[in-house]
Amino acid sequence: MYYGRTGFWLLLWLFMSHVIVAQSPTYVQHVKPIITRHCGTPCHHSGGVGPFSLLTYEDVAKRGKFIAKVTQARYMPPFPADREFQHYANERGLSDAEIDLIQQWVQAGMPEGTPREMTGLHRRSDQSSPSAIGVSGADQQRKPDLVLRMKPYAIKGDGREDFRYFHVPMGLRQDVWVEAIEFVPQNRKRLHHSRLMVDSTGTMAGIDGLAEDDPRLRDFQRTPLADAFLYGWVPGNDRVTFPVGAAKRIPAGSDLILNLHYAPSPKPETDQSEVRLYFARKPVEREVRTLTLTENDITNQPFVLPANTRPTFYMNYGPISDTIRLLSVMPHMHWLGQTIKAFAITPAGDAIQLIKIDNWDFNWQLSYFFREPLVLPKGSTIIAEASYDNTDQNPLNPNRPVRQVGYGWNSTDEMMNLVFYYVK
Repeated sequence: MYYGRTGFWLLLWLFMSHVIVAQSPTYVQHVKPIITRHCGTPCHHSGGVGPFSLLTYEDVAKRGKFIAKVTQARYMPPFPADREFQHYANERGLSDAEIDLIQQWVQAGMPEGTPREMTGLHRRSDQSSPSAIGVSGADQQRKPDLVLRMKPYAIKGDGREDFRYFHVPMGLRQDVWVEAIEFVPQNRKRLHHSRLMVDSTGTMAGIDGLAEDDPRLRDFQRTPLADAFLYGWVPGNDRVTFPVGAAKRIPAGSDLILNLHYAPSPKPETDQSEVRLYFARKPVEREVRTLTLTENDITNQPFVLPANTRPTFYMNYGPISDTIRLLSVMPHMHWLGQTIKAFAITPAGDAIQLIKIDNWDFNWQLSYFFREPLVLPKGSTIIAEASYDNTDQNPLNPNRPVRQVGYGWNSTDEMMNLVFYYVK
């Protein structure tokens, strides 16, 4: 009887052990799909914004404990906007179940998976190409219809921020409709952000290479642009894709104007970034336009942050003269920014929530595309508020000693912008 019970418990233990082992997650079957979709494809690939690649088992296993830590804390993947305030088509973030799977995998010793599990799947997935979040699998492999590359630019190694304008001929013989836009920085280490504009006058070739503080720039700034904000790139805001049936129109004969911001460099470097345009494949029903709220829309002027203060500024734009449908919103502040929130009020008094960020991240800004266009009826008003910390207790304050800060494009200055893509 004794041996019978012992044998029973031994068999039960062996069975449970087998079940536990069988249920332990493997990289190929459980972890790889999570990492590839949320981390490797959007950011952590060769040439991506991520500092290292996460497309192979070796890449992921080498940093397994670190990945488990930052995903459990929800620090990664980054998505600063409050997803309870509003939902977006390009949301990033792991579910509780996905976070738990990564934890279990690391605790189990980070098993790669059996050869049978890896057949075909492992090789194909590791060689997948980078793409924007929210782009379908077929579009991930799509080649751009037009690639425009600026002339090589020599970055001075003088330790100063550098703001430059570049003129890029497009060679368009007819109007084009663009449904996706991608800016690919060649020097990601130095290039902080870019703004793409469209000139249809053919008179701005002389702006090429001009610095922001060059007096000759004023002559060019008098020229009205066909599109003052075609697209803006900052780390995190890679390819943007408009909804089916919506696109930006670029007139024939237009040229691109790039406004690039280079971070200080201690030594001479170079940059030759490029723009990739993807033309609309289906008939365009609505033209995408841009609405930008700037410091001029702040109600409690002046936009000045005295030293050792934590001010809050408020915006009020409207009432709008026509009904519009918002496709996306992109907030922009600098290092002193702390929080930002925006919503719209309709003539009926209804509130439409747009964006809420409780921990502003200067190094991670993106265009937040709404799951469905948000309809703002004629007469609606857009309201926003943003808080700043210009004290010596702010570890991100770039000014030491702390000084009064006002509007400016330098990172040591401040801004308060909301950029919307919309259609009528």
